[in-house]
Amino acid sequence: MRSEQINSILWAFVAILAFTLSFPPSASSQSYPVKPITIYCGYEAGGAVDMSTRALAQEAEKVLGVPVVVENKPGGASTVAASLLAVKKPDGYTLGSIAGGALLMRPHLMKLPYNPLEDFTYVIEYSRILGSLGVLSDSPFKTIDEFIVHAKNHPGLSYASPGMYTQNHLSIEILAKCKGLKFKHVPFKGSAPAMTALMGKHTDFIATGGNIPYVRQGVLRILLNYNYEKRLPDFPTIPTLKELGCEDLPGMGIFILAPKGLPSTIWEKLSKTFKHAAETSSFKELLVKFDHPYEYYGYKDKKQMEQNIFPKYEWFRTFLKDVGVKKEDQK
Repeated sequence: MRSEQINSILWAFVAILAFTLSFPPSASSQSYPVKPITIYCGYEAGGAVDMSTRALAQEAEKVLGVPVVVENKPGGASTVAASLLAVKKPDGYTLGSIAGGALLMRPHLMKLPYNPLEDFTYVIEYSRILGSLGVLSDSPFKTIDEFIVHAKNHPGLSYASPGMYTQNHLSIEILAKCKGLKFKHVPFKGSAPAMTALMGKHTDFIATGGNIPYVRQGVLRILLNYNYEKRLPDFPTIPTLKELGCEDLPGMGIFILAPKGLPSTIWEKLSKTFKHAAETSSFKELLVKFDHPYEYYGYKDKKQMEQNIFPKYEWFRTFLKDVGVKKEDQK
């Protein structure tokens, strides 16, 4: 090849490169979104996290103008969904609806492929997961005191929860230790299958969040609430765990997350979109049905979440150490 031809090719390459670089690097961010967005939900279909995530997605679609698809990735109290999300490209097309336990508690219990303080971009926190101890409506137990008396005389009562070392599991074990009880824990991959097990009478009671719809339907009777600072106005006769003289865990949020490195322009659009979705009357009504009222627990933005997550992360590290729970690789 002649030198003149080589020079011509080099100059053409330089011209193409210069033309490409003339576009601002944020051009793709500015046109976002141009294709469907996927949200990994950390729990199975039918539970409070799943249904609230789908409601948010439905409202977000109206603003973003593209489909927002929810894919259930249950397991490990939403650590499966968080693990999948952490390695995705930070382009705004893959998000996660992740329960706080996967960020605040689980990293102290097992080796995970993500660091909750470093590997995500926080978009919003739209509610808090709260829990309750419930029995079927035909149960002979009308109060938590009656239940405790029976549990002392019949050690080994079984209970369903959304998973091992979820706040529901730990809260019931706190109750057991506080009152000298022994229970058999039966973990599931979400509240919906846990409720199915109880309704089939495969367990004696249930420890999950989002139980209010089942109470209103006459299926479930709640005996105790935990992760609550005070009694619910609609259920003033149901005590909290603290009222029994026991320690309690702080309520943990439900987060919409993106992978680390999300461009600021995309984060801003998503943050505004999901804030708008969370403030719609239809979404607030849904949260109330699950006893996750928006006004009571509130929306938190990226700055508020980042300020709160480290202190809570350290709180759970200390708590789990104090109760003798060791990380899997330390056992």
